[in-house]
Amino acid sequence: QVQLVESGGGLVQAGGSLRLSCAASGRSFSYYAMGWFRQAPGKEREFVAAFSRTYDTTYYADSVKGRFTISRDNTKNTVYLQMNILKPEDTAVYYCAARTGYGSGLRPADYSSWGQGTQVTVSS
Repeated sequence: QVQLVESGGGLVQAGGSLRLSCAASGRSFSYYAMGWFRQAPGKEREFVAAFSRTYDTTYYADSVKGRFTISRDNTKNTVYLQMNILKPEDTAVYYCAARTGYGSGLRPADYSSWGQGTQVTVSS
C-alpha cells in the first residue's frame, strides 16, 4: 500500500491562507488517486477535494469551490491543498487519502489509505 503524511496545518485568522501537503511513500504514486477530507469534532468526515483516477479532472465540495485548490508534484510524490479565504467553519482535522478503485471518490469509503491528519483552526 501507500503511506501518507500530512503537514501544513495551523492557526490562522479568517480570510487567511494555508497550504497543506501530503507526502506519499511506498508503491508508485501513479497507482493512486488522491483526495482530501476533513472532520470537525463530533461530526462525520466530509469530502473536500479530489483528483479523478487519471488526474485529468478535479472535484470540490460546494463549500470550498473558488477558495481551495488541489494540486500535485509528481517528482516529490506530494499532493497539496491550497486553502484561501479561510472561514471559521473550515476548522477541522484535514486528512489526505488514496484510492485505487473507480468509485466516485467523493465518499470516505472509496479510499483505502489515510494519513493521520493535520489540524486547521480558523479564528474569527
